[in-house]
Amino acid sequence: MSGQKTVTPTASGLEAALTATKTRGLPPVHLWNPPFCGDLDMRIARDGTWFYEGSPIKRPGLVKLFSSILKKEGDKYYLVTPVEKVGITVEDAPFVAVDVEATGQGIGQVLSFTTHVGEVAVAGPERPIRVHRDPQTGEPAPYVLVRANLEALIDRKSFYRLVDLGVHHDGWFGLWSSGQFFPVITSAELP
Repeated sequence: MSGQKTVTPTASGLEAALTATKTRGLPPVHLWNPPFCGDLDMRIARDGTWFYEGSPIKRPGLVKLFSSILKKEGDKYYLVTPVEKVGITVEDAPFVAVDVEATGQGIGQVLSFTTHVGEVAVAGPERPIRVHRDPQTGEPAPYVLVRANLEALIDRKSFYRLVDLGVHHDGWFGLWSSGQFFPVITSAELP
């Protein structure tokens, strides 16, 4: 990565994050504001694969640990511990929603998404679903908010399942979850 200083997270910072994850769930990264230590040669590909120095990280437990200390500030992504903050590259969204479960129907429907690292996000007012359309192709890219500015790209099979659950409401085709309607496309645009 040109122009970037390569840094290595300290063992003590990662150990603190790991301990917090094991004992209390996700660490409180929103409360941590350590100094920026530089950029790390780490990248999350669009398919959710994590890379370090160009090689995929093949240990799921390590990926899960890193994902637990991920933070987004503005348009930049960081791994944060109580003592340091390092920048990483995210190609699209840091998570991929690989499954969706629907319970209930209509306005009472609840959509629960599971990410590739095992986090569950229940779509609703606090965790909205949004669909971005590519301006060139019109291809939809659906997302759900997982936590604190961190989204999951909804994989193709899950999106097709969502389309099957879609309904028309106030001129839009979209989805209900937790009492909230999430528009996908205007009804008029559908064939």
